Amino acid sequence: QVQLVESGGGLVQAGGSLRLSCAASGSGFSINAMGWYRQVPGNERELIARITSIGTTDYADSMKGRFTISRDNAKNTVYLQMNSLKPEDTGVYYCNANFLYSDSYLPQTSWGQGTQVTVSS
Repeated sequence: QVQLVESGGGLVQAGGSLRLSCAASGSGFSINAMGWYRQVPGNERELIARITSIGTTDYADSMKGRFTISRDNAKNTVYLQMNSLKPEDTGVYYCNANFLYSDSYLPQTSWGQGTQVTVSS
């Protein structure tokens, strides 16, 4: 089992910044990619940013230029630096990891519990 531990969410004013962190723990696995998704009640979970183990990234268009995803592969940790936050960025942010167990060729997915990000206007 791979577990994800998230931190860094909270309440900020519009224009402020937050940094989210997520660390994957367990044994016998290797990470393919990690990312952040946001969910608002009534909406589908939405990709915010994702980064592969070799550093390629993917961002939602609305976050480009404001958010930056990075990772520390040695620690199986992913970060999301969020700048110039807007009220519409509000939501529950979920960490995701796509990984392989050492004895398998079938990719697996794990999700964090989610961390609330609230941006006030």
